[in-house]
Amino acid sequence: MKKTKSKSRNNRPSKTKVVKLSSRARGRKAPAVKTATPKAAGPNPQRVRAILEKLDEAYPAVTCALEHENPFLLLISTILSAQCTDERVNQVPKSVYGKYPGPKDFAYANPRELEQDIRPTGFFRNKTKSILGASKMIVEQFGGDVPRSMEQLLTLPGVARKTANVVLGTAFGIASGIVVDTHVTRLSERLDLSREHDPKKIEQDLLRVIPQDKWILFSHQLIWHGRRVCQARKPKCTKCPLRGECPSGEKLLKAGKAE
Repeated sequence: MKKTKSKSRNNRPSKTKVVKLSSRARGRKAPAVKTATPKAAGPNPQRVRAILEKLDEAYPAVTCALEHENPFLLLISTILSAQCTDERVNQVPKSVYGKYPGPKDFAYANPRELEQDIRPTGFFRNKTKSILGASKMIVEQFGGDVPRSMEQLLTLPGVARKTANVVLGTAFGIASGIVVDTHVTRLSERLDLSREHDPKKIEQDLLRVIPQDKWILFSHQLIWHGRRVCQARKPKCTKCPLRGECPSGEKLLKAGKAE
C-alpha cells in the first residue's frame, strides 16, 4: 500500500478572521476630512474706488470735528473724547483751555480741580491721569512739543493708535494710519470693508484697500457719514449716497431697521 503523506500544518489554508462590529460602531459615520477654509479675497477694488468717489462728492473737504487751536489742545480734546461725543467735548474746552492754556499748565495742575473741570466728559478720573501723565512727558521729555511720530505718541499715557492717528493726521498732515472709532467700525462692517471687530485689525484691513493719500480724509468722511446718515440705530439708507455700493442697505430696509 502507498503511504499517504500527512498534510503539514503550514500547508493548511488560513482562516479569515471575522470581526463583529457592535451596533453602535455599525451606525457610526466615517470621520469627515477637514479641508482648509479659503480666506476672503477682500473688497472688490472697483467697489472701493466707487465708495471713495461718492464720499468725495458728499464730503469733499471735511475735517476733524474736535475744535482746537494747536496740536497739544487737539491731543487733550481727543483724550477727552473717549466715550464722549465731540459736541460735548467742544463745550468743555471753552472754559478749561482758558484755565490751562499749555502743556505746563496741565502737567502741574491740581488733579482734584482738573477732575471737576472735565467731569462733564465722563470717566474724568482716568482722563485726568492720562492728561497729567501725557502733559508731563511732553514737557519733560519732548521739550513741550507734541511728538510727530506714531512710536513717540504711543509712549504717552492715554494715547492709543486712534488718538495718535487723529493728532498726526489732523494737526500735522501725516498719514500714519486710519482713525478707527465707533463710526468707522460700524461703517467698515456695513460696507464690507472689514469683517473684524478689533479696531487694530479693522485698521489693518482698511490700510490694505484704501490708498495712503486718502487715509486722513477717508477717516473724517466715514465719521461724518456715520453721524449724519449711516447711524447706528436707524440708518437713512434711502438717502445714502453709498447705497449702490453698500451690501447692507437693502437688508436693513427689508428688516425694517433702516429708513
